[in-house]
Amino acid sequence: MSTGTGSSSLVVLDGHTTNPGDLSWQPLERLGALHVHPRTPASLVAERMAGATVVITNKTRLGEAEFAAAPLLKGVAMLSTGHDVVDGLAAAARGLPLCQVPEYATASVAQAVFALLLELTNRTGSLNTGVHQGHWSNAEDFCYWDGPLRELAGQTLGVVGMGRIGAAVARIAEAFGMEVLIHRRTPGPNTTDLASLLARSDVVSLHCPLTAETRQLINAERLALMKPTALLINTGRGALINETDLAAALHQGRLGGAGLDVLTLEPPPASNPLLHAPNCVITPHIAWATKAARQRLIAEVAANVAAILAGRPRHVVNQPLFTPARSPAPGGSGPRQPPPAATPVAG
Repeated sequence: MSTGTGSSSLVVLDGHTTNPGDLSWQPLERLGALHVHPRTPASLVAERMAGATVVITNKTRLGEAEFAAAPLLKGVAMLSTGHDVVDGLAAAARGLPLCQVPEYATASVAQAVFALLLELTNRTGSLNTGVHQGHWSNAEDFCYWDGPLRELAGQTLGVVGMGRIGAAVARIAEAFGMEVLIHRRTPGPNTTDLASLLARSDVVSLHCPLTAETRQLINAERLALMKPTALLINTGRGALINETDLAAALHQGRLGGAGLDVLTLEPPPASNPLLHAPNCVITPHIAWATKAARQRLIAEVAANVAAILAGRPRHVVNQPLFTPARSPAPGGSGPRQPPPAATPVAG
């Protein structure tokens, strides 16, 4: 789909999940000629972004080869908060800002955390299915349930990662009457070390970014620290959890249950062990996807694109490496000059 007008070419490589047709791309159409592709296979990425002024992506991977094919590119705008699908170092070397949307789905994701948690504690979906299958009609008593029902009041919630979403989850938990423990990368007066949080919590909710340090943060060793009745919630990144270890803990009764909106590979192969694990509720990465959140996302991406076009990029995640691109020499369209002596910055 191509809409909008102007000298700037804006290319959306994978727009379907953000806007399957129930929203408008008008905020971006106002900024230039907009080309929206529902999805882009790897073989077509370079071709589709060849003439782009700004390329917009959610899950389509971009690296040096793709940037080299786009000599007019001024920046990359993420259709998401996460940005690990784009090589920020390669972008910085060409003077290209990589811009994320830091906040658009906080309320929606926090809501999804409790949708998963309440399914595990109240079994609403399971019981609804049973009622429609005739189990209540055939019951001997006025009520029935098919597994333990748990009250949240008085339980302890451990929040791993205390950004905007983690803070929102903590507030909701307190409204339920839960005690809240917090673990964050930078310790503070009200934080708990990870081992203690895992050991003390009745529910653990993951909200940390995926980095080399947090990849498979929850593994067999850390699962062994948790109570056998504990519940694990993950709406962050699938690879925060070693899925084989989690499945084994669920099968062996060493964990009370898990509620997951993300998996390491998405969509998951049928062989993913969690698809067959007991007491494991899985939703298909939709915590972010309420209509209100997606509307905010498009508006925020448009603001990021406008800032890139104006030469004042915002929400730049490769900022320590990024320096504004120099204009090519007359008649030239080669790579931008890389920033001098750029070195990665931890964290």
